[in-house]
Amino acid sequence: MDSRTDIDTDRVDEAVLALLWLNLSATGAAWKGFEWTAMERLHARGLISDPVGKARSIEMTPEGRREAERLSRELFARR
Repeated sequence: MDSRTDIDTDRVDEAVLALLWLNLSATGAAWKGFEWTAMERLHARGLISDPVGKARSIEMTPEGRREAERLSRELFARR
């Protein structure tokens, strides 16, 4: 079995959203240099602005910000 077929895309999306939170600027924009399908899924869930286009960054929706901050603490905070 190919190890890529065992990927839990929900967990990938959580990690990407948390990393976007860590790289969020004072303007509310984050660089969109993550795996394309994950960015599309986050947009479809209403957590980030549409990643399609020439802009090098995305914006987070209010719900996206709350979820990203929560995930960032959950995944990356010292224990």
